[in-house]
Amino acid sequence: MLCLVSGGPATLSGRDSSPSSRNDSSWRWSRLASGYAPGVPVLQEMPLHDTPAAAVLESRGSPEQERREGARPVRAARLIAPRTYDMVDVPIPSLDDAPADRVVVKTNRVCLCASDMPAFAYDLGTYPQRPGLSAHECLGTVVESTSARLAVGDEVLAVPDGSCGMAEYFTADAVRTVHLPDGFSNEILMAQPLGTVIWAARKLPNMLGAKTVIYGQGPMGLLFCRLFSNLGARTVVGVERVPERLALSEAMGATHVVNSDEEDVVARVREITGGEMADIVVEIVGHNTETLTACVSLLRRSGTLLAFGVPDDAIYPVPFAEMFGKNISLIGSVGPDCQHDYPLAIDMIHQGRLDVTPILTHDMPFTASDVQKGYELFVGRKEGAVKVMIHME
Repeated sequence: MLCLVSGGPATLSGRDSSPSSRNDSSWRWSRLASGYAPGVPVLQEMPLHDTPAAAVLESRGSPEQERREGARPVRAARLIAPRTYDMVDVPIPSLDDAPADRVVVKTNRVCLCASDMPAFAYDLGTYPQRPGLSAHECLGTVVESTSARLAVGDEVLAVPDGSCGMAEYFTADAVRTVHLPDGFSNEILMAQPLGTVIWAARKLPNMLGAKTVIYGQGPMGLLFCRLFSNLGARTVVGVERVPERLALSEAMGATHVVNSDEEDVVARVREITGGEMADIVVEIVGHNTETLTACVSLLRRSGTLLAFGVPDDAIYPVPFAEMFGKNISLIGSVGPDCQHDYPLAIDMIHQGRLDVTPILTHDMPFTASDVQKGYELFVGRKEGAVKVMIHME
């Protein structure tokens, strides 16, 4: 039994800056960052018979067999209020009426990302939300395919339609789905966020000998530290105000760390660089206008500012006169080139050339209570959470 719905993202209400209420642009940009495409089918809850959780957990046949036998439901997490998940039964999705070059994936593991945070933390206005929202870093096995490149049984990294990957099955476009190597380990899931970092790094000047600053040491900032270090940056300064993440910065390749709550960041970068300031600064905090402005002050003349953090506002006040006078280059970056950046990221991790294990802090089962706890840990930065994984089996 097929139930697919197409449509745009939910509308946010309110204009204040509290965690529970943001303006529309935060949701719009978070969807863009995670590969959301308007008009793409996504999972939708259907009125099904009341199925005990134990029955849902029974061993299953193939998706085709289950559809013939009456579409036994599978589980998907569902937001029923801001910061509140439950678990709901949904049919296994089908490609019967879907566009060409698509796959259905049985989920093995998902990981939370900062661009999933608005769906959980902000008031989306209408509840319950679509089942499976919000997760887009996913590993799994292809169970149905209309793609010549992807076959049933292939193990893949995929970006789910509408970021509805917090479910036992999801649909995805083949262009956002790539093969995994034999014998991969769970940390290969970090190839999805690493792929977006690689995409951004492609736009930057030569990194050899560069003096760099990564402003924000969440999961993505830590991946930038590791990649910049591997690419030959002479100085990698991690700026953060959470002490546990500053410690991780050094483990991920930072040559220096600066606590922005306790130190004058401009003075410290001037000291670290011998007064020359940074060649490249990455703003990766997002959701505010202040940090982008702060980053401009860290750059040397003719330096490069990479805006990677997700914006909450359509228009940002920036020190344009300073940027103009210093000949600063401003580069924005969102999303990857999936078929080029994901495979490179997979190779880097699988071949042991880029160690992501320090940032994998939590691995939790797919239950309503654990999904709820996982998001609370991740959004609240509790218990040292950096990357929180959810495993389905």
